[in-house]
Order: sequence, then structure tokens, then C-alpha cells
Amino acid sequence: MFLRSDHGLDQAGGTATLSFGRAAFVPAMPSTLDRLRAAIARIDWAPDLGSQIGSADWWRGAATCTALIATTCLLSPGFDRPVLGDVPPPLSGSEWDEARAQSIAPLAWGAATGRHMAANDMVAPLAERPERPIQDVVLTFGQGDSFARALERAGVSRADAGDAAQLVSGAIALGDIRPGTRIDMTLGRRPDRTVARPLEKLAFRAKFDLKVLLNRNGDTLALTRQAIAVDHTPLRIQGLVGSSLYRSARAAGAPAKAVEAYIKAIASRISIGRDVGSADTFDFVLKQARAATGEVQLGELMYAGLDQGRKKIQLVKWGDQGREQWFEANGVGERRGTMGMPVAGRLTSGFGIRIHPILRTARMHKGLDIAAAYGSPIYAAMDGVVALAGRNGGYGNFVKLMHGGGMATGYGHMSRIAVRPGTRVARGQVIGYVGSTGMSTGPHLHYELWKNGVAINPRSVSFTTMAQLSGATLKAFKARVASLMSVRPGGR
Repeated sequence: MFLRSDHGLDQAGGTATLSFGRAAFVPAMPSTLDRLRAAIARIDWAPDLGSQIGSADWWRGAATCTALIATTCLLSPGFDRPVLGDVPPPLSGSEWDEARAQSIAPLAWGAATGRHMAANDMVAPLAERPERPIQDVVLTFGQGDSFARALERAGVSRADAGDAAQLVSGAIALGDIRPGTRIDMTLGRRPDRTVARPLEKLAFRAKFDLKVLLNRNGDTLALTRQAIAVDHTPLRIQGLVGSSLYRSARAAGAPAKAVEAYIKAIASRISIGRDVGSADTFDFVLKQARAATGEVQLGELMYAGLDQGRKKIQLVKWGDQGREQWFEANGVGERRGTMGMPVAGRLTSGFGIRIHPILRTARMHKGLDIAAAYGSPIYAAMDGVVALAGRNGGYGNFVKLMHGGGMATGYGHMSRIAVRPGTRVARGQVIGYVGSTGMSTGPHLHYELWKNGVAINPRSVSFTTMAQLSGATLKAFKARVASLMSVRPGGR
């Protein structure tokens, strides 16, 4: 058996079978009309005229298209005769008023039905649009904007904008106005359209705890400071670690920066990935400011706690502004890190055996050479006491610092020394300036590190410093810990 497809005759998927004892079915012969209809149905009367150009199918399609166009032209009424249609009679009287009231224009002006918006013959056009007696304006202060210029762009006259800026500068520095601050203004009536409207009122949130108001009193503006009550009770957040400490803390309401600071603090005591379990409880205490108007500002992390059942970690931030560090609840602090470069420059010679650039012999280089611009500041690598500050042979101008625990650092070839022997210096304090004194081929710093009197590679050393609070400082610290622990989780 064969099946007809789009591509011709194909063999059927299976062979014909005859049931035993049953005759095969023989279809009746089609009539001539049926064969003609089938032949016409197989003809494609509308082939693609863009392909097979010049073939029999293409010419048949072209003939069909030409016949359709010719039939359309014969049946059309012509291009020069109008098409007859029914024209409604013109409206008049009440019918015209009704139709005009329901027209599109009144609906566009905001009418529900149009009946009360349509203009009739009693309406007289105005020569100019009347102005509102007052105008309310909302201004958003932009990044890098000027307060006076922002008011002028909003329609305030230059004189009023200058007076307002001068008054506001007495309550807050204009440069301290934060971008995005909303300024509400009311502009009054003006005598004519050629001048700017006078500034009647102005109000904006100058600070989190201060609102500034300007009001016109006669011909002058007066400033009023409106204090906003702020509650500084810290915010405490607790919750289970679960599958992810970060996601659980964020879901509990902790800001992203606070969570990052918390993880960094806890990671200084234990391994976050190995030692923290899903059943452990995290504990945050954040600085918080709640204004009487409802706004809330969350600040930095003050307390980081982790309750593991058998063990508790309690860390409290303590110290001077800018030099705070984490202390345990008993007053012991710890700081870990690596030895940093004491000068901003480029490492030109490392620790180990090298050919001396002047003596041209193989010698042990006991430190690091850091090339830097002449006069660049040199900083103390760690807190310590100045043991030596002066001339020291081939080192030139030299400073040696003792750091405790057998650690000491040396800084050579300085152009000028900025400390004296016996004085105590803090990490990051300037102790001198880059030079080329002593046996040197150019401006650089020779930096050495000793452990129990033996020179070691500064780049391979990590350090841990311990701090123990005592006396009045420890008493104040204990009071801070008790105050933070008294904060209720989520309480106000």
C-alpha cells in the first residue's frame, strides 16, 4: 500500500493483510466530476511569486493575480465618483445641546457625563488664565546642589533665596544638608507675572533631631528651630543561626553592614564555618536613634554575642572614637593581623642573601628595602617605645622601636627623625621621613624586624596584641556591658 504525502507517494508503514475467509474491500470508481474536483483541489492557485520565476506554477499564479486585479477594477464605482451614503440631518435646539454635552471634549476635562462641563453661549473667553493666590511646591535637594540655586529653580526670587540661605546657615551648615532632603515651600501672590512669587513658608528636616521652619513676617523672613525628640535606646536582635548565620541575621532585621561587622568580630575568636552550629544563638546590639516623628536610624554594632550552650562569646566594642577594638566581657582585648608596610612605596629588595649594591659582595640582607619619594612619612608598624633615634653607621638616621614580647623594629636611611628616645608611639604614628642617609644608593626605607634579637622576615610575621583594662577604665567598661545586657531583644 502507498500513502500520498506532500512529497509524492510513499510506502505505507505496514503491509496489507487479509483476514482468513474474508474478501478484500474494493472501492468504487470515482466519477468524472469527482476526478475534476480532485484535480482542481490539487492546483496551487496562489503560489509564491518570489520563487521559481518563469515556471508553470509561477505563470499560473501571475495569471490569477492579474485576474483578481482586473475583476476589482471592473466592479469598482470608479475613482472620480463619490460613494453614496446616508447623511443624518443636522441637529438643532435641545438635541444639539444634548449632543454637545456628551461630546469628547467635556469628558476629557474630567466630567463624569459631560452635562456640567460643556460650554454654552453664556460663556465668555478669558484674556489670560488667572493665577492661584498661593502655590505649594515640593523641592528635593540634589547631590552637590546649592541651597539658594535650588530655591531659585523652584520659582523663588533671588533676594528671597539669598535671605533664606543666610537664615538656614545659622541653624545648620548648608554643606551638611543631605542629598534627597525634601523641602516644602509655599509661594505667595505676586503683583504681576513678570516677577517671581514671594516665599511665604519653608520647612525641611535639617537634621535627624531638628526641623527648620521659615515664615514671612511682613517684608522679612523669620527662622524657627523645631527640635525633634530622639530616643537613643540600642536595638538588640537575637535568633538561631540555622542553615546560614548571615541569612538568619538579615531575616531577623539586622542591617547588612552590622552582620558583616558581627561575623568579622566573632571570626577573631572562632572559625565561623567549623565551630558555629545551627542550634547556636546570635546576639546583636546596635546603636539606634528613634525620632518622635517615627523615623529610625540604625548605627554601628556595639555588642557581638554567640551562645553555644557550653560556651559563650561576648564581645563589646570599646575605645576612643576611631581607635575602638573588641574586648571580651571580662575586659581583655585581642588584635590580630600581619605586619604592614611602614611607608607607601615599592619593594625593591627582599629579605635574604643578595649582592650588596655598593660593596658588590654577597651579604645577608636582614630587612626590606622600600623605595619611596624623598620626604615621604614613615609610620610605626606597631605600638612601642623608641629605644634608639639617631645616627647608626651604614643605616644613617635610624629609629629602633621596642614592642614587647621580644619584638623590635628598625627604620633606616631617614632624612629626618620625628621622635625622641624613650617616648611611646602608637601604631601608624609618624616617626620619620624617607631619605638616603648612610650607605644608600637613593631615597628608600630599610625596614628590619627582630624577634629576641634575631632578624626575621617582616613579611612572614603575624602578631597578636593583648590589652587588659584596669582601674577606672575597667569599671566604666563593666558598666557599659551591664547596660547593653539590660536591653531587651526587639524592645523599645
